[in-house]
This record gives sequence, structure tokens and C-alpha cells, in this order.
Amino acid sequence: MATSSSAIRHRNTGFSLLELLAAAAIIGLLASVAVPFVETTVKRQKERELRTALRDIRQAIDAYKHAVATGHIATKLELSGYPPSLTELVGGVEDLANKTGPKLYFLRRIPRDPFAADATATAIQTWGVRSFASEPDNPAVGDDVFDVYSLSARTGLNGVPYREW
Repeated sequence: MATSSSAIRHRNTGFSLLELLAAAAIIGLLASVAVPFVETTVKRQKERELRTALRDIRQAIDAYKHAVATGHIATKLELSGYPPSLTELVGGVEDLANKTGPKLYFLRRIPRDPFAADATATAIQTWGVRSFASEPDNPAVGDDVFDVYSLSARTGLNGVPYREW
């Protein structure tokens, strides 16, 4: 009887090839399900960052336009009143209503486009810029910055290209 119990003990100490193959198959199946889920989660996070960045820049552009309309920033009559470049939003402009006070700043920094392909580009270079004089369907650079858009050719989870956000 001692030999049969030691034989049973010896047989239960390791895994069979079939058990190892079944475990590897289960792990492979779980990994194949998890990878697309992780990719979608990362893309969703980048889309959230893109929405936030676009909203922040657009609000700063609108605040600059409002400051021009209320007489805080000097501009020529023939100009639209929008900032001449994105650097004015972070570089500051003189407040005509309070000449001895601090400059007017509209953003602390220009955020990067999270979908920008070139990692060496500056944050300002990651955005496309639309002038007030350009058509909405064909944005072009001009004398001012009316709007910004992503330069990415990719499409969002909602089916809309990032360029059109």
C-alpha cells in the first residue's frame, strides 16, 4: 500500500502537457481581449485631452477678442480683433485700461495636440491655425488666429476626424 500512495503523490506533483497547453490558451485568449480594450482606453484618454486643449485655446482666443472689443487691447480698425498668433495668448499684451498694471495673459501655456505625430515639434506647431478670413471648410493661415484644429489625419471613436473637432 505504501507504493501506491507514493505513486499517487508522485503523479500529482507536476502539470501535464495538456494542462499547460490549456492554461496557455486561456492566457492568450484573455490577452487578445485585453489589448483592444487597453488601446481603446488610451485613445479615449487622448480624445479627452484633445477636447480640453481645444476648449482652452478657443476660450483664450474668445477672451482676447472680448478684450479687444472692450478696449483693453489696441488694434487697427481693418483687423478682425483676433490674436495675430498663439504666442500672444501666453506672452501677454499690454492692458490699455490699466497701463500701470500687469499684462493681460490668456493662457499659461499652449497645450500640445495629444495626437501630434511629430514628438519634436513645439506645442504651437502641433496645431493647425485658421484665420478669420478663411473659409470654414478650407482653413488657411492668415493675419490672425480665429480657430485652431488638430493636424492629425486620424478619426475619433465617434467617427469624426480629429481635424473637424
